[in-house]
Amino acid sequence: MKFKLKLPGNLMNRFLDIIERGGNVLPHPASLFALMALTVVVISGIAAAFDMSAVHPGTGEIIKSVSLLTGEGLRRMINEMVKNFTGFAPLGTVLVALMGIGVAEGSGLIGAGLRLMVLSAPSHLLTFTIVFAGVLSNMASEIGYVLLVPLGATIFLAVGRHPIAGLAAAFAGVSGGYSANLVLGTVDPLLSGISQEAAQIINTSYLVNPACNWYFMVASTFIIAAVGTLVTEKIIEPRLGDYDGDEKAAPIEPLSNDEKRGLKYAGLALFVFTALMIWAVGPENGVLRNPARPEFIQSYFLKGIVSIIFLVALVVGVAYGIGARTIKNDEAVANSMGKAMSTLGLYIVLVFFAAQFVAYFQWTNLGLILAVKGAGFLKAINFEGIPLIMVFIIVAGFINLFMGSASAKWAIMAPVFIPMFMLLGYTPEFTQVAYRIGDSTTNIIAPMMTYFALIIAFMQRYIKNAGIGTVVATMLPYTFAFWITWSIVLIIWMLLGLPVGPGANIHLQ
Repeated sequence: MKFKLKLPGNLMNRFLDIIERGGNVLPHPASLFALMALTVVVISGIAAAFDMSAVHPGTGEIIKSVSLLTGEGLRRMINEMVKNFTGFAPLGTVLVALMGIGVAEGSGLIGAGLRLMVLSAPSHLLTFTIVFAGVLSNMASEIGYVLLVPLGATIFLAVGRHPIAGLAAAFAGVSGGYSANLVLGTVDPLLSGISQEAAQIINTSYLVNPACNWYFMVASTFIIAAVGTLVTEKIIEPRLGDYDGDEKAAPIEPLSNDEKRGLKYAGLALFVFTALMIWAVGPENGVLRNPARPEFIQSYFLKGIVSIIFLVALVVGVAYGIGARTIKNDEAVANSMGKAMSTLGLYIVLVFFAAQFVAYFQWTNLGLILAVKGAGFLKAINFEGIPLIMVFIIVAGFINLFMGSASAKWAIMAPVFIPMFMLLGYTPEFTQVAYRIGDSTTNIIAPMMTYFALIIAFMQRYIKNAGIGTVVATMLPYTFAFWITWSIVLIIWMLLGLPVGPGANIHLQ
């Protein structure tokens, strides 16, 4: 095979070597949270010894650091360990949402829907459709990595285009567009739960809705799909040239009659469910409206959006399974839920240690004191507004190179930056949007990303000597294009003062 990708220059190679070595020396995220929780305990003792404090800008109250290196602190850590874990906001929301999505995935609905979208696309819209499908695949957690990325390469090869371009387009949508979508997925309640925990350091009654970034996500879906298409066709494909490898095009199997019937059943079920939701939330006296606060943003529909995600995925998934004959009884439904739950073992371990870290951060007042001091410093140097948000996006993207888990990073960053930005007048929902931009844009060049090794394996099917450098060199144009475009969109959003989601403004009222 003649084709070989090379990174542009020794400087880029050295940079990637540093990134790889730095990521490899980091401990496991669970261990990292355990170490950070222990660090908070030690620092709390030091801070209390030096009478570290701050004045709450809202109440004027003096906030003093609380030491956990005392008998009382040790008793509290032991006594509330289980409560910290079971009461951690993201845990229940993710478990509930994923059970429903597990049925939709296990029945074959999601896979069939993605294939239908790609196979029915006109040839001149093929690239856009693959990137767009990649973005939408995030509604089902991370199925896009294992299903759509190799499918993108297969489709491009089948139509005579370079398979790596198809793989890159799908990967850009799935991973680079991770924070865009038309519907909510499992990542939304996950991040919003962490944001809520962090916001309550400042305001104990503050609630963050899982749909809080939805408006920005919907707009981003089409923008990212368009930008991904341009990068693929104007930069990636010309650079790749013609494919002359050994891999031969394989026919893409059309949907079977069972799959088509399943999609019809699923479409009918979705229509009925949507009609019921409109009936329940449309009128001001609808059963899912709040009688005391009848406006839509205060409705039980939005407050219970995680339950809605579970129910719609369950109902539509079961309907597809009945039509496609992939679900024959209630045991198959329960097994699909159980299979989805079985993938969360490591996540549950991570949540246990993350919950202790967040709780210790709140008990010691270190998060609040750090936020007040940090906000005061930024005000003193007059570093606010658009420059501050752009730097925050860069910081989030840089950390992502070393730590692949979006929730793990946010659990570390949120307790510091959300209170700090709240004191500067920004809502937790807006801060979360800025974080998601930084996290998504560098996903596709982050060697520590969970599925990075899998992407290399997919590439090696077509380029035998592909490695980390091959993937990064291919995906770097998407990173720069997504970062620039998304930053411009966010700046326009800020200048226009648009809400980022239902009831989620940019500035605190």
